[in-house]
Amino acid sequence: MFGKALAARPTPIPGVLLFDLPVHGDSRGWFKENWQREKMAAAGLPDFGPVQNNISFNETAGTTRGIHAEPWDKFISVATGSVFGAWVDLRAGDSFGAVFTAVIDPSTAVFVPAGVGNAFQTLQDNTAYSYLVNDHWSPKAKYTFLNLADETVNIPWPIPLEGAEVSAKDRAHPRLSGVDPVHGKRTLVLGANGQLGRALQGLYRGEAGVDFLTRTELDLAAPDPFAGIDFSRYDTVINAAAYTSVDAAETPAGRAAAWAVNATAVTMLARACTEHRTTLVQLSSDYVFDGTVKVHGEDEPLSPLGVYGQSKAAGDTAAATTPRHYLLRTSWVIGEGSNFVNTMAALAARGIEPQVVNDQHGRLTFTEDLAAAIHHLLTTGAPHGTYNVSNTGPVQTWADIAADTYELLGHPRTMVTGIPAARYFADKPNAAPRPTHSTLNLSKLQDTGYTPPPAQQRLAQHLNARREP
Repeated sequence: MFGKALAARPTPIPGVLLFDLPVHGDSRGWFKENWQREKMAAAGLPDFGPVQNNISFNETAGTTRGIHAEPWDKFISVATGSVFGAWVDLRAGDSFGAVFTAVIDPSTAVFVPAGVGNAFQTLQDNTAYSYLVNDHWSPKAKYTFLNLADETVNIPWPIPLEGAEVSAKDRAHPRLSGVDPVHGKRTLVLGANGQLGRALQGLYRGEAGVDFLTRTELDLAAPDPFAGIDFSRYDTVINAAAYTSVDAAETPAGRAAAWAVNATAVTMLARACTEHRTTLVQLSSDYVFDGTVKVHGEDEPLSPLGVYGQSKAAGDTAAATTPRHYLLRTSWVIGEGSNFVNTMAALAARGIEPQVVNDQHGRLTFTEDLAAAIHHLLTTGAPHGTYNVSNTGPVQTWADIAADTYELLGHPRTMVTGIPAARYFADKPNAAPRPTHSTLNLSKLQDTGYTPPPAQQRLAQHLNARREP
């Protein structure tokens, strides 16, 4: 038992790890670090984060506890005595039914992911079996069970089950052929009817395990908008919902709505995600900056000019408090719905010659590429944190983009007249202040292996799609 070095060993079941624990002893007894987050993370343990510790005391050898798959991860060890442990993968997938067994004494521990069936049989009297879990027990928790005597997995119990101490419930559990596989946690998308929400629906179309809630189905301005959501079902929440009426946010009613949706609701969402160890994807905006810096990095201090930007900055701060978060800061979003490009296309179709701001600078962000960036970060295990996301290509003004739109639709660029923002908004006293520079530095996103396509390429494709019947 003594003399082992801390090490994690893989097993036949994906995600199940067998740990050797250093135990130090002398004539007085022994000591071990049963749980040490930094050392075990370095050895290969996933981001576990236990919240509860339980101990099962077993008075006699041969006590056998059934194969239970639970909806949380467990870190199992023994304080005194020893057990024969058995684990069966009950998760849906190629490893369903895979088996691993090992003898566990104080120098050994096992990490068991959610959905893997766990059982043990004591080999000595007065055995204390201990386990850490990363979620609190709930009466709503769903367990999946397997019969200890299942012939398919054929666990070699040291003490035959006929002579072991086994509860009546454990003897009555179904065989493997009657077990419904455990499916992983799901992804929840909020704001499914917005521009980004529609793009996410297109991206995840046909993919199991993703739920969508529209702004009608989930009112983020309500006092307790998440009361009806069971966050224990989800490992990821993508918040594509926001109050985006920039000018209306400057009015008393709009100010209250912007803060309710963009700040207060995000604070509650971040708290729920922290409690359930859920990854939060929160969308942010170039409006959290005052625009005096020509190219914005992720670490630039927040300096919003108007109410909309202030409410988004407050939401950013709240979202960043949850350990597992991706805060995606974007600009000039274009997708299916109401946006600048679609407005210019409609004006062009009517032959209208618009005046458009020519001293605000940035890049368009097409929702299909924003959705792809989210998917990329989530599926590649990119480090959590803040990422800038927009399309690539040259920095443009709104007037440049309007002229490109007219030209791509077969109209002269000269139909668009560029004018300064001060002149454009001169007769709009309630207009929100806007950043002069909205260009985002994309190098951090690109370092993860994802580079969005050029905005001008996407603009042409977007306009072609509008013209298709």
